[in-house]
Amino acid sequence: MLSALPPVSDSAVLVGTSTADDAAVYRISDELALIQTVDFFTPIVDSPFAFGQISATNSISDVYAMGGHPVIAMNIVGYPRDNPKAPLSALGDILKGGAQKAAEAGVSVVGGHTIDDNEPKYGMAVTGFVHPDKIWRNIGAKPGDHLVLTKALGTGIIATAMRAQKADSDVVSSAVASMSLLNEAAAKAAAQFAISACTDVTGFGLLGHLREMLHDELDAVLDLSKIPILPGTHELARAGFVPGGSRRNLTSMQDVFSVDDGIDDVEQVILSDAQTSGGLLIALPEAEASTLVSHCKDAGLAAAVIGGVSAGVGKIRLRSSL
Repeated sequence: MLSALPPVSDSAVLVGTSTADDAAVYRISDELALIQTVDFFTPIVDSPFAFGQISATNSISDVYAMGGHPVIAMNIVGYPRDNPKAPLSALGDILKGGAQKAAEAGVSVVGGHTIDDNEPKYGMAVTGFVHPDKIWRNIGAKPGDHLVLTKALGTGIIATAMRAQKADSDVVSSAVASMSLLNEAAAKAAAQFAISACTDVTGFGLLGHLREMLHDELDAVLDLSKIPILPGTHELARAGFVPGGSRRNLTSMQDVFSVDDGIDDVEQVILSDAQTSGGLLIALPEAEASTLVSHCKDAGLAAAVIGGVSAGVGKIRLRSSL
């Protein structure tokens, strides 16, 4: 809990614990600031190599979400010492997958730390750089801004079905491809515009991370028809393959979230679905939003303008169409 941490008094800390931002930022000079982030989790796919790719992509994403470029990373590993169901060869494949994605991002993996753990875990501590005047934060959106989402939703629901071996192979393939796609192209496209606020969509779902962006000063309206959803997500959610965390996310939003008539619970829980390695959620001026989406689509991303923000008190409304 951030509230349990002591207040930060170092003036060189430009982004710390005062907000639920994606990473910490520390000023080195007037021209350079350091970004630091860490993330790890348990396997969500059967393939050790794919798991390594996804976890590394997820860890590196927070640097992109701050407007920076990642440079080095250190592995974080928990792995059983003596378990025939988890041979060391599988750990090697996990690390190879992570190294492959790090190399794609131009990140050098310079070491790490491993502990004996009954359940495998893998992630990275990632360091990057950003100009102190060009930091993107998850607050700062302005009334009139539009919201752009750069990846489709649904990975939590699909991963739940995957664990039960109830997801079709094409559904699994699209989800794995999304989770292992770096947010580098989206960040590079966004860097050409006047970004007001940015975050990546992960464990709190789209609604939870948007709520942090609004920061009790703005309201948001989302257009359900414009929000990209991974293939198979609706069908699997209706079949009951919804993570407990996604349902808790939706419950936590009840005081600030409203929907138009005719929007059912499945649509709502998809917007609360706890994502792994999700896309960037970006607030920027209305006049620039559609151009950003075009640039993202040129890079092969499933980007869309999904709504907008106005002055308010932190409320979110979901409409079937704007």
